[in-house]
Amino acid sequence: MSTRTEATIEDLYSVPENGKAELVNGEIVQMPPTGGLSGRAGGKIYRSLDDYERETKSGYAFPDNVGFVVNLSHRKSFSPDAAFYIGELKGGDFLEGAPVFAVEVRSKNDYGEKSERALERKRADYFTCGTLVVWDVDVLREKLVRVYRATDPDNPTIYRAGDVAEAEPAVPSWTILVDEFIP
Repeated sequence: MSTRTEATIEDLYSVPENGKAELVNGEIVQMPPTGGLSGRAGGKIYRSLDDYERETKSGYAFPDNVGFVVNLSHRKSFSPDAAFYIGELKGGDFLEGAPVFAVEVRSKNDYGEKSERALERKRADYFTCGTLVVWDVDVLREKLVRVYRATDPDNPTIYRAGDVAEAEPAVPSWTILVDEFIP
């Protein structure tokens, strides 16, 4: 009989090649690299959030592959594609707590019923941990962003080409033109 040892946050620091991973259900869940359009979308959103950070000094913008430590029974971390955080920075350690705003950009394998359920569960986890707004960015198929809010998680606001997207109330007065990150 074998006994399975649950992975820890310390194990996340040892993910090979600094790969992207989250700690879910006691296991390290590695995420494959993303494609060009998805990667660029996350990067452009981060750049805009970074400009907002410099202007307002009200929090911190983060790009892809930053670890946020949380304490749910089944989830111990997040690693969104872009995020805005208002907590304390602790040197080289992962950030404590969830970001107030998280961006999840879909990759080519993030479609279908199984993926939709997984994304829905992850959004619920974000909200349980204190995230106020989660973006579901689809640059590959529908070319839109769904803005989910903790106050009404089942009714996203949808933005498409030509629209100006926002992340109220998580990132007050910050906006970005959808055309800047969805071609």
